[in-house]
Amino acid sequence: MSNITPSSPLWLFDLDNTLHDASFGIFPAIIANMNSFMARVLGDGVTPASQAQVDAARLDYWRRYGATLLGLIKHHEVRAADFLRETHQIARLEDLIRCERGLAHLLRRLPGRKILLTNAPLRYSTDVMRHLGLARHFSHHIAIEHMQVHGQLRPKPSALMLRRLLRKHGLPPRRCILVEDTLANLKSAKQLGVRTVWLTRYLRGADGPGAPGRPRMLKGPAYVDVKVKSLRQLPALMQRLR
Repeated sequence: MSNITPSSPLWLFDLDNTLHDASFGIFPAIIANMNSFMARVLGDGVTPASQAQVDAARLDYWRRYGATLLGLIKHHEVRAADFLRETHQIARLEDLIRCERGLAHLLRRLPGRKILLTNAPLRYSTDVMRHLGLARHFSHHIAIEHMQVHGQLRPKPSALMLRRLLRKHGLPPRRCILVEDTLANLKSAKQLGVRTVWLTRYLRGADGPGAPGRPRMLKGPAYVDVKVKSLRQLPALMQRLR
């Protein structure tokens, strides 16, 4: 990695709807799996919960905890490993992956080290990165299983988790740049001094499985340093991220 110097930026890349178009086919598959899982958990042991009950719980947990899974853990004693395994079992995953062409070349053009930082489980994100052919461009792969604070799961947008993660890996916040599609994650990172890039190419009005819909914004909020539609725009905007 000859483009790395002591002053090079440290890139934190999200995965779903950032490095690839998860909304095309993967998120619908995860949502279907999530609906089945939650209907069983919220049911009475014999009859599954209705779709209306599932939708209401998903929205409530997302708004209260930032992730549906955290609500299921807190209120229904769901094991995170069970939820992640069942919701991310996707047949013929490779057929559902869509991304920009030339991503590997683009990553090589960006100076500095790259770290994958995803709320997706390790097995799924490893499979996606393999199909994308991008794994070798990243020095670390941090999945949701690695996002523990005091023995409890604390995925993005947890500022406490991110602060501890940066400290553990020796990453000065001001040298870090988080590239994300999810505004809540960018907001918490900005509060720690991390620079932020909001990628909007793959947005369909929601932040991901379980997230409530939201209006499309023409301009990024104040905690977004750079808003881009395509990752191809990043090299030309490096001056705005210094």
